[in-house]
Amino acid sequence: MSETKGSPGQTALVTGASRGIGRAIAERLAADGYGVVCVGRQRDDLEATCEAIRRTGGRCRPLVLDVTDGAAVGSALAALEVDVLVNNAGVGVTARLVDTPLADYDRVMNVNVRGYLLYAQHAYPHLARQRGCMIHIASDAGIWGEQATGLYSVTKAAVVMLGKMLALDGGPDGVRSNVLCPGDIWPGMRHMAPPGEKDRAESGDAWPVPPIGRVGQAGDVAAAAVFYASDQAEFITGTTLLVDGGMTAGYLQRERQG
Repeated sequence: MSETKGSPGQTALVTGASRGIGRAIAERLAADGYGVVCVGRQRDDLEATCEAIRRTGGRCRPLVLDVTDGAAVGSALAALEVDVLVNNAGVGVTARLVDTPLADYDRVMNVNVRGYLLYAQHAYPHLARQRGCMIHIASDAGIWGEQATGLYSVTKAAVVMLGKMLALDGGPDGVRSNVLCPGDIWPGMRHMAPPGEKDRAESGDAWPVPPIGRVGQAGDVAAAAVFYASDQAEFITGTTLLVDGGMTAGYLQRERQG
């Protein structure tokens, strides 16, 4: 494999690849030569992602799976040779932690933490044979908690530690594990709503602008993921990289206008 591109025959599996960050990562990995398996719950959305990849000459196949279904995940991954695993699928609930129903706790934890571990465990034998890598998408909310999405923050903090522990487990087999923590990224998360309400996509209109001067794009996260997957990062494991335009660097006192 070259320093920047996946060699022919290498496979990357991306969960939550229907839209947003997951789709951008799948497209970028395909452009770098990987055959990409796009995982999600909605076949139509996955087909749209794969069609976009194929139009540019990339290799892609959709895989309809629920990340919380351990038996289905195990069966599917047993038939795949995976060189790069990108754990990206996520959901949230907009509520203070003390107001979060336990049913929502179970749902969000199952997708955001248990689902990541399921994929890591079932992909691990392949990754160990290939000396591959895992990339886990967390959030800046896992670094500095966001009260409005308290449970989401808790799960993303758990993903940060999950990535570190998998790096320790994977070291002897040459399996790298790293975490990306996006800040405010457009398009926003789709599966986020108050308890009992239908999921709705975020609107980026009211987001504060990071110190870098713009709101992040899904491609910014994809670029970091491709670096982690490359040989240029072969000595990098157990790390957490913020992709937030400097938002968590510290409190920014902006000059008053007028």
